[in-house]
Amino acid sequence: MLYADTIVALATPPGIGGVGIVRVSGPLAESIAQAVFRPARAGAWRPYHMRYGQLLDDQGLPVDEALAVLFRGPRSFTGEDVVEFQCHGGPLPLSRTLALALAHGARLAEPGEFTLRAFVNGRIDLAQAEATLDVIEAQTTLGLRLALDQLGGGLSREVRVLREQLLYPLAYVTALTDFPEDDVPADELGAPLQTALQAIERLLAGADQGVIVRHGARAALVGRPNAGKSSLLNALLRVERAIVTAIPGTTRDTLEETANLGGVPVVLIDTAGITETADVVEQIGVERSRAALARADLVLLLLDGSQPLSDQDATIARLTHERPTVIVQTKADLPPLAAVAPLAAEHPLLRGQLHVSAQTGAGLDELGATVARILLGGLPLSDARLVTNPRHREALRQAHSAVAEALAGLAEGRPVDLIAVDLHDAVARLGEITGETVEDDLLNTIFSRFCIGK
Repeated sequence: MLYADTIVALATPPGIGGVGIVRVSGPLAESIAQAVFRPARAGAWRPYHMRYGQLLDDQGLPVDEALAVLFRGPRSFTGEDVVEFQCHGGPLPLSRTLALALAHGARLAEPGEFTLRAFVNGRIDLAQAEATLDVIEAQTTLGLRLALDQLGGGLSREVRVLREQLLYPLAYVTALTDFPEDDVPADELGAPLQTALQAIERLLAGADQGVIVRHGARAALVGRPNAGKSSLLNALLRVERAIVTAIPGTTRDTLEETANLGGVPVVLIDTAGITETADVVEQIGVERSRAALARADLVLLLLDGSQPLSDQDATIARLTHERPTVIVQTKADLPPLAAVAPLAAEHPLLRGQLHVSAQTGAGLDELGATVARILLGGLPLSDARLVTNPRHREALRQAHSAVAEALAGLAEGRPVDLIAVDLHDAVARLGEITGETVEDDLLNTIFSRFCIGK
């Protein structure tokens, strides 16, 4: 299916840069290029060959010096004729180039419309379309690798194999239901359904891990004033992001920054020191710290290792009892005075205990590895394919439930029409991952997350 209209958009981020790309896709793409671009050398347009020349307005005056390339459909990203103009990356030449394309019959693309056309025209499936955005937004090397694997169709191939494994049992029970008078040969369904169930379980086994690698998690740094929270944040980020002074209570609000810890993008939340105070502004900061603590996937409880523990430390520690917690003794470069064994012993969700120094860097690598291990449920990061999209994870869970229900129905001798319903549901749920069975509203939800020009 090819669209009847032609779209145009800026394919590079707005702003000032060395190069900006204007992308045109649709049946008018080549005619627009011929109308607005004058090559330095005359001759017919050759697909997939870059041409140097000038963009001209309707009066023949130059708009910009540029490069242009034609991609002939269906061998293009969208499956349609596509032309890209590589202009100088300033707002004025790019906006004027957009205006030229609009004046010659194109319309401004909607967010994600280029990728949507690639999906609708069969160039990529839905999982690959979502992986396009994952590649753009990847925050760690591992996240990028997983996104590129999905973009290359790795997950899609496994899902299609699963659907094929379920289509024959579905066809068989459908035949028994729809043609009861015919002599349909008896067949064994339990074995292929069990094989499919185990394959879904293998994909689901690393799904929670994969989603965290892709989308990250939240870790709150809590402790009393001057425990070293901001210093630790700066050390993990390797940049002076938070203000650090010797004066307690410097941090008055929560500060969030993302760090790569052991291959996992972790939003580190630097919180105000939790303390009793008469300062109105500091009180607001403390309340926000408590709220951040409640939303965190993991808590780093910071204790000043160079000072004896106080009642305030014990009070703050009790606030963390409902969250997985790592006790981090800071200022390990100073003589140790804190004895944390009593706090550690009574914590119901304690996941680790470390000594670090923001000054020397001691213990920071171990802290990053510990945080990653805890957030990933203790599972090692393997080379196995990981499901990284929450939508895919939910579809696999529903498919697993439907196949398990079909197996239970076989074991209990339920009517075959009920088993057919379960198998049809399983096949449909798997199809939602690749887009073989998908509703328009889901497509709108997925592609609305893309930027204009992608």
